[in-house]
Amino acid sequence: MSHLHELQVLNLAGNSISRVENLQGLDSLTELNLRHNCISHVTEVDRLPCLQRLFLSCNNITSFDQLACIGELRSLSELTLDGNPVALETWYKQAVLRCVLHLRQLDMKRITDEDRRMAGVQVRKEEEKKRESHKQTIHKEKRRLAIRNAAQQWEGVRACLELPPTNGAKEDVSPENSPAHSPAQTNGLAQEPSPDEPRRISPGSGPERPSGGTEIRLRTNSRPNSPRDPKLVEAGSGSVQSLSLSDSHLAELDGDTLRLFGLGALEALERGWGVQTAGAVTVITFRYINFDAIVPTLPRIRVKFPNLSHLIFLETNISRLPQLAALAQVRRLDQLTVHPEGNPVVSLTLWRSFVIYRLYHFNLQRINGQEVTMNDVIAAERVFGTLGHIAATETPRCRLLLLLEESRKRQLQFLLEGRGRRAGLSPEELRDNGKLLGEGLSRALFNYPSRDCSAESPEEGTVESSECAAMTEQYLQELVQRASDINLKHEALHKLWPSMFAEMVRDCVLEMKDLAAFRQAHLAKLSETK
Repeated sequence: MSHLHELQVLNLAGNSISRVENLQGLDSLTELNLRHNCISHVTEVDRLPCLQRLFLSCNNITSFDQLACIGELRSLSELTLDGNPVALETWYKQAVLRCVLHLRQLDMKRITDEDRRMAGVQVRKEEEKKRESHKQTIHKEKRRLAIRNAAQQWEGVRACLELPPTNGAKEDVSPENSPAHSPAQTNGLAQEPSPDEPRRISPGSGPERPSGGTEIRLRTNSRPNSPRDPKLVEAGSGSVQSLSLSDSHLAELDGDTLRLFGLGALEALERGWGVQTAGAVTVITFRYINFDAIVPTLPRIRVKFPNLSHLIFLETNISRLPQLAALAQVRRLDQLTVHPEGNPVVSLTLWRSFVIYRLYHFNLQRINGQEVTMNDVIAAERVFGTLGHIAATETPRCRLLLLLEESRKRQLQFLLEGRGRRAGLSPEELRDNGKLLGEGLSRALFNYPSRDCSAESPEEGTVESSECAAMTEQYLQELVQRASDINLKHEALHKLWPSMFAEMVRDCVLEMKDLAAFRQAHLAKLSETK
């Protein structure tokens, strides 16, 4: 039909046509009737420059993508699509008007100004949705890169600190997958997953230098590109609020959980927090941040987040028991999670007992997802109680005052000055108060000293730190030796006491066997003393 240049009306209704093609050359065609056919995809109608009316009712068109070429028809004013599956869509009319802006009639009904307005609103919504989707995609990629770079920088720090490496590629652990949310825990160590449990492993990242000019070569198979946490992978979640985002750190708030990745994320703790927002935070997760850098922020965390109840540490280089004592600076703590990955202290046998003993005033409910029982508290007291008591009795008073908070200082000073024996308190109550105070002192002595920044040079500070470390080690060895000796003496006395008591009773009975002689002997002693 390409030679029919003057043809204006073409009726092909009811001919079981499945494809529309070979329409070139019909330059004068103004009306094309394709009703009651089997058409599923419309093509080449955009080659009809004068087409004004197109009838496609009762065909098999299922989506607007199959009508894409109609949008190129600037002369089209009437269109029918009723009887097609696409006409059953919710925003059918608005979608058609969005494709064909100059349409006057649709399915034999006139297009009103209200229809056009609704179509415009729908177009704006679609554009806004696309922009938001694009924006969230970009943000998702930025957060992925930030977490990856923070992980790579941590690998550099890890290499410098010579932390024990992990064999093979590591499986990232999110707060949801951390020990705080896993019941399968033994002494703070994660148990191996069952063979039936599927494992999600992120692909390994290639070798890349950390930002900031660090010249440390990273292991290519030791750090995945992104965490396993589904909330961290799905950046488009509307509940996650980004507080601080850069190339090497990320701070975000997800409901009641504050997550900090990389050293720079600690800056988020300095921002202005609303009372309601800060009060809603109950969980803080630290990852790829050296614990010594976290310690100075604990007093601010105490003030800003009054309802904080759970701290999670992932790859923060907690390697010594005294570091855990620094957690006493927070206001309250119900749960503590120190993941084995990147925290060598978890490999120590007594780390859990030390936490229970040192943070006794928090009344911890769970450590690494495992419930703290009364037996755990008793066992911790047996292990560290004697050492703490000796330290409390041997430490000078001035040193004790420095270790306690203001309220405890006043209480201790009150008792030391003898004013605690006021009227109304029985000796039993005074002994109980002294016992409680002594227990608090013994725990407070297991503190985490802050770094001395008063040295004039790094070399001087290093020498002084090494001297302090040597003195501290010697002092602790002496305390441990004394505690061991006292314990041995106590056990020996406990074994010998029954026989000693029997001998004392026997001697008394033998002396009093002759009562008259016993009286005379004692009367003679009394007269001699006078």
